[in-house]
Amino acid sequence: MYLRRTTRRVGDKTYQNYLLVESVATPKGPRQRVICSLGALAPAPKAEWLSTARRLHAALAGQTALVPDAPVDALVARVRPPRRGPTAAGRGLTIDPEGVTFEDEREAGPVHVGHQMWRVLQLDTILTDAGLSRRARLLTEVMTLNRLVQPAAEHAMPDWIRRTALGDILGTDFAVLSDEALYRNLDRLHPQRARIEQALAARERTLFNLDDTIYLYDLTSTYFEGKCPRNPQAKRGYSRDHRPDCKQVVIGLVLDRDGFPKAHEVFDGNRHDQTTVEDMLTRLEERTGRRSGATVVVDRGMAFAKNLAQIRARGHHYLVAARYPERGAHQDAFADDADWTDVLRVPSPRNPGQKKSRVVIKRQTVGDEVHILCRSEARIEKDRAIRDTHEQRLLTDLRKLQARVASGRLRAAAKVQEAIGRLKERYSRVARYYAITYDATTTPALSWTEHAEKKAAASALDGTYLLKTDRQDLADDEIWHLYILLTRVEAAFRALKSPLMERPIFHHLEHRVQTHIFLCVLAYHLLVAIEKRCLDHGRHTSWATLRAQLSTHQVATVVLPATDGRILKIRKASTPADEHREIYRILQIPHEPMKPVKTWSTSR
Repeated sequence: MYLRRTTRRVGDKTYQNYLLVESVATPKGPRQRVICSLGALAPAPKAEWLSTARRLHAALAGQTALVPDAPVDALVARVRPPRRGPTAAGRGLTIDPEGVTFEDEREAGPVHVGHQMWRVLQLDTILTDAGLSRRARLLTEVMTLNRLVQPAAEHAMPDWIRRTALGDILGTDFAVLSDEALYRNLDRLHPQRARIEQALAARERTLFNLDDTIYLYDLTSTYFEGKCPRNPQAKRGYSRDHRPDCKQVVIGLVLDRDGFPKAHEVFDGNRHDQTTVEDMLTRLEERTGRRSGATVVVDRGMAFAKNLAQIRARGHHYLVAARYPERGAHQDAFADDADWTDVLRVPSPRNPGQKKSRVVIKRQTVGDEVHILCRSEARIEKDRAIRDTHEQRLLTDLRKLQARVASGRLRAAAKVQEAIGRLKERYSRVARYYAITYDATTTPALSWTEHAEKKAAASALDGTYLLKTDRQDLADDEIWHLYILLTRVEAAFRALKSPLMERPIFHHLEHRVQTHIFLCVLAYHLLVAIEKRCLDHGRHTSWATLRAQLSTHQVATVVLPATDGRILKIRKASTPADEHREIYRILQIPHEPMKPVKTWSTSR
């Protein structure tokens, strides 16, 4: 580092300027970098320039000399003149270190990530195009972020918003926000759900370069608290939540192969799976604009001939798990040990030590369909245990019914036959292995006989299942892997019900229930976008893990009392930890949730 003199001639006058420069290494060799200009000063003699340059550099870096150095101090004052304006008082401010405090700490990390992904997906623009006002867009965002970060009912949501840094990040004061405003926003949002979902699917397809040739469709149910007399969709039906005592609605969800939602629909709570396929295909075409050429993957509850015909009629292909009785047509092929091929199963990156169970497959061609016979070692014991459990329960209930008939407590033949029918319906998996008879001639008696051959045939099929598709171009293992993608829909349902707290539903109006579920789906869009970016950067993690790690990044007000009685308050985010910076880097979002805000006051 040294001082360099430059000379410039303008007309008849010559001007000299002194620069403090240092030598830096660059790819093109050493270069000089100007640190600062000293103006037209006349420093010490040239022989002392190096020493002066070093002392000046140290002074500019903040180092205080043990002995006052008047020439250097003069140079520093010339280089860094006092600032003017409102900040001048702060430069010479003396802070009382004993009085420094922090106020209004708010969790910032998770909501900062959610807000940035909201911007990445351009949801504000999508909502604007849907005709929502600025306030409606703002409320929709905070309601969606609540489902993503810490789900709460609309009644409790305003307090949660005020406990986070959302007000600082969005630049909005939520002090007087009420739950009534949130309920009204549900009403405004309801008519625009389809338009928003369609635009969001298009944005994600472009942003993440998604494949739109595979669609995964499945259903789940979610239950209500209360009787819901004003919601015609709330009905009792088959409960996947094991709450048959509660009314429910059925939710259909279509994902692409990367796990991004394409369409969803809310059905009546007693709707059977097979009756939803036609409606969902219509919704899917409305949302994606794709009229044909895709492959629709569904589970065995929608594997009826009518459902497959509906898929083919739309110009799509199908891949389904056949219903269990259809395996009987391949009994000999399942028993034959020849031509089985092992499926290569890779452990999850989140659990590299995981040991995958062995799965073998065999290809059969039946007409214009490809049938893939599958046998899983892990499912053998599972199927056997399920059958044994159901069988023991059937036999226990048969003995109870037999005792009622023998004691004369149940005499009417019609009533006995009804009781037998109920048992066959309840234990349909194993009731076909028994012939149940009722003799009402002399002494009424109930008896049953085991069909050993049927039971043995069923045992031989333990651990097996059958896949069917009309696509002849797919390899055997490719068909199996495509079907296994349905687990992504199951994972989506788990995320909707647990981290995003879709259930239980407390709304009683039909349109608010539908919008509540829509907000949960919007939050899932953010969740899967976050996890997708992490996955693309080789980080295999879940949103739940990221949310816990980010919770320590906060926004707070630093209170700095001066000795002259004034108080400087700085509202800013804490310095992000290394793990925060790494998450922000992977997600490609700013490290700082907000810009610092400074205010002066004379009292706390």
